[in-house]
Amino acid sequence: MKYVIFLGDGMGDYPIKELGNKTPLQAADKPNIDSLVRKARCGLFKTLPEGLPKGSDTANLSVLGYNPRTCSEGRGVLEAASMGVDVAKDEIILRCNVICVKDGKIKNHSAGNISSEEAAILMKDLNEKLGSDKVKFYPGVSYRHILVLKGDCFSKKVDCTAPHDVPGVEMEKVMVKGDKATSEFLNDLIRKSNLVLESHPVNVGRSKRGEDKANYIWPWSPGRKPCMEAFFAKYGKSGAVISAVDLLQGIGVCIGLDVIKVKGATGLSNTNYEGKADAVIEGLKGHDFVYCHVEASDEAGHDGDYELKTKTIEYLDKRLIGRALNRMGEVDDEVCIAVLPDHYTPCAKRTHSTEPVPFLIYNPSKKGDSINKYDEESCRKGSFGTLEGDQFIRHLFA
Repeated sequence: MKYVIFLGDGMGDYPIKELGNKTPLQAADKPNIDSLVRKARCGLFKTLPEGLPKGSDTANLSVLGYNPRTCSEGRGVLEAASMGVDVAKDEIILRCNVICVKDGKIKNHSAGNISSEEAAILMKDLNEKLGSDKVKFYPGVSYRHILVLKGDCFSKKVDCTAPHDVPGVEMEKVMVKGDKATSEFLNDLIRKSNLVLESHPVNVGRSKRGEDKANYIWPWSPGRKPCMEAFFAKYGKSGAVISAVDLLQGIGVCIGLDVIKVKGATGLSNTNYEGKADAVIEGLKGHDFVYCHVEASDEAGHDGDYELKTKTIEYLDKRLIGRALNRMGEVDDEVCIAVLPDHYTPCAKRTHSTEPVPFLIYNPSKKGDSINKYDEESCRKGSFGTLEGDQFIRHLFA
């Protein structure tokens, strides 16, 4: 038996008036996922344990059967692993967004989904003007970058607010708190970044085109180098991860999964769904397990765009899952298939929330629950009930 997880980041949502009081999952036309659910067993899965950050790092570690309470060191260090950034014992790694602040308030966490090419120019200039032997910026994908602080003078015991949690909030009200020296240093760095970015030629051009400026950095999710058990040692299966974003690729690196990169994978609704579908099939030919992550629905949720979120679910269904299902016959074994989000990203809240997520597991050798549609409410009726911890992955591999 081989195994694949199709994960639509942030697909879970609340009923939306404009969608006829349906969620995007309920409103979307998704014939392929719905055909799977009719043959699958279903349930809900609590991916975000109480008291932990509501982040995709926490949620995806849970999906993969790792306890985020014991192995999570924040998403910055995971993304650094994906980018090939070596982390020393005396270094603290933070995720570093470029964000848009307007009239003193955080307009969005993504600087209007700035391109990777533009953001790389900004990171280079930030490094030249604000970098030092203690401070280093590393460019990533779109708005997602890395900040490294080196030296025993810095502490990871700081309270950093995730920028996607506070759209519309005054920036000064959600600055870094905690360890005095480190928080003051980071807050000073945030303010100084505006002096570099506000009138930068990249932002002048974006403003002329009516696009949001990337006029501040926003460091968050601090941590040190993690130690995690290898996936093969834990589950006895070889594996690969497919994702556009450094976070998921970094988790893969840290637990020994091969990273399959797909040309044209962007982390947005314009990602290469077909390329990811083909990568799933090729990945299953050489691995026991493939984890295929799609970011687009999460970004639409953060933007509060319910129409786009619905479309991203339809793209996931038809262009990725449908294409992969049509090619499953090329795999030399039966394939067990799971579909789920990592967490909710409700359009009304524009940030993550902690409800248990709906999931399906289709195993061709087992009888399904005879549920007709895949969505938040239908999966509540499934025979798995509500799972937590490593129960989901162990049921998948059972």
